[in-house]
Amino acid sequence: MKVLIAEDDEHTREGLCRILRSEGYDIIVARDGHETLTMFARETPDFVCLDIMMPGVDGYEVCRQIRAKDPVVPVIFISAKSEEIDKVVGLELGADDFISKPFGVKEVIARVRAVARRCIAARRGRQAPASFRIGDLEVSPSELRATRGERVMNLSLRDVRILQFFAQNVGKVLDRNAIMNECWGMDYMPDSRTLDQQISQLRKRIEIDPKNPRIILTVHGAGYRHDG
Repeated sequence: MKVLIAEDDEHTREGLCRILRSEGYDIIVARDGHETLTMFARETPDFVCLDIMMPGVDGYEVCRQIRAKDPVVPVIFISAKSEEIDKVVGLELGADDFISKPFGVKEVIARVRAVARRCIAARRGRQAPASFRIGDLEVSPSELRATRGERVMNLSLRDVRILQFFAQNVGKVLDRNAIMNECWGMDYMPDSRTLDQQISQLRKRIEIDPKNPRIILTVHGAGYRHDG
């Protein structure tokens, strides 16, 4: 899923890039309103994080022009402007949500996942990806969720990719390079610690006993395996 981050402040922009990359999104950046409109037309992103106070063309006008071209692409306004009237204007222009600076990592992740769940299936009329089973879990990619009975577990986009990769390779030992290439991409080079941390956090969400996992097993010196 491709995300356009439109933000003129370098620190905020880099912070958002780190958060969303860790969630598994492909990132495109723009530094002002004109560049945002150019990148939107050229890259056709699935999602837009849009600052309001940008040079050239402000976020409100960018949102108007985006909505004229695409009425369903998810848009979240991210801005230091926190007055209620600003939120109302943004939402009336068709934004899906509004995050005020300064923001926390958990807030951004929660809001991005919520908007993605509402809009991913509707994007350009595509059908939602089919759910799949892995172990005793039912995973719904379009909802970014897994269920075990009545228990619901929220997942990131990358979590879903990892689980799907294991579900497609039952009984096979998947080495770190194979997992990274499939779930991060060939052009991204996380180290093995990044992968191990991701698996550790995923186990905390999906395993009944994370210290004794039954869904994603560690094969020491080789990688990971799912036995079905």
